[in-house]
Amino acid sequence: MRITGISTHVVGTPWRNLTYVQVHTDEGITGVGETRMLGHTDALIGYLREAEANHILGADPFAVEDLVRRMKYGDYGRAGEIVMSGIAVVEMACWDIKGKALGVPVWQLLGGKVTDRVKAYANGWYTTERTPEAYHKAAQGVVERGYRALKIDPFGTGHFELDHRQTLYAVSLIEAVRDAIGPEAELMLEMHGRFSPATAVRLAREMAPFAPAWLEEPVPPENLKALEKVAAKVDMPVATGERVHDRIEFRELFESQAVDIIQPDVGHLGGIWETRKLAATAETHYMLVAPHNVGGPVLTAASLQVGFTTPNFKILEHFNDFADAEIKKVVKGAPEVVDGYFQLSDAPGLGVELDVDAAAEFPQQQARFDLWAEGWEQRRPKGAR
Repeated sequence: MRITGISTHVVGTPWRNLTYVQVHTDEGITGVGETRMLGHTDALIGYLREAEANHILGADPFAVEDLVRRMKYGDYGRAGEIVMSGIAVVEMACWDIKGKALGVPVWQLLGGKVTDRVKAYANGWYTTERTPEAYHKAAQGVVERGYRALKIDPFGTGHFELDHRQTLYAVSLIEAVRDAIGPEAELMLEMHGRFSPATAVRLAREMAPFAPAWLEEPVPPENLKALEKVAAKVDMPVATGERVHDRIEFRELFESQAVDIIQPDVGHLGGIWETRKLAATAETHYMLVAPHNVGGPVLTAASLQVGFTTPNFKILEHFNDFADAEIKKVVKGAPEVVDGYFQLSDAPGLGVELDVDAAAEFPQQQARFDLWAEGWEQRRPKGAR
């Protein structure tokens, strides 16, 4: 079997463009991959056009390791977010082809299942007025849909520091959310790399009474010493990793022991097998894995293949029940959360199929998501309806 070409399809919304890539073969089997680029969709498509000619055409889709190696190192450049994302969409499509050809789900090819279900946590649910009352109501809606975990960044446009008034307001939002979801649901606290170490530590202590399940990206990701400073002074698990795009670059993070939960994005890290390798290394450091997942149904399905086969897999992020829920229709067999969990699927490959006609109903947009702009949490960029 050989790859005869790829086709790209961009599903657009005002705040995110989802790039779907179909990999076609000479035996009529087509696989699909997906990633979400933040402001770099056209760059990704341009890279894929070159990679198709240089590396992908004529390749054996079963030889996943070899194809990834050639795409990563064959251009003699240091692979960053765009290249690793391009590798990811092609890589997961090859796993999809392999599973379909053999009649088995991808998780079976990765060593078999270690669990029948993966816990989900909701994100994108607080696209509402930024008040305790509105957040209380929205959080109740998450629990009523069966979720037992959710995440929130309550810090507005905070950057490096947060003054006393803004701190009190952020606390009031978290207090309202915890009251809405009860004591048993998990509440993940997101900082989006906003703060200085001192501010992150202070805010973590302010939020401690509401029992956050983790403190996510408390400081910008470039300075590991700053993260170590935070980890040494807080009493809750620290999570990070969504903006690291090569598993090799996690080495110093592992050595520092400054993090308890790593959050690779399968769509940016080079795909399913690269993430599974990373998870195995995390296991040797007694760290949990909770992938970043702002993608649609295909990226969710790919992340779940890792989840079903990984002993130290904690939980998977899910946007698609709340933000842009209508995009689920572009994929047949989209994974669904039932009573707070994704259930194991025996469908061959990734278990999903891209509906190209449905995807065409959501053309690419000038998607914009600015975490430093007032009202960012509503995910409605200026000019968007």
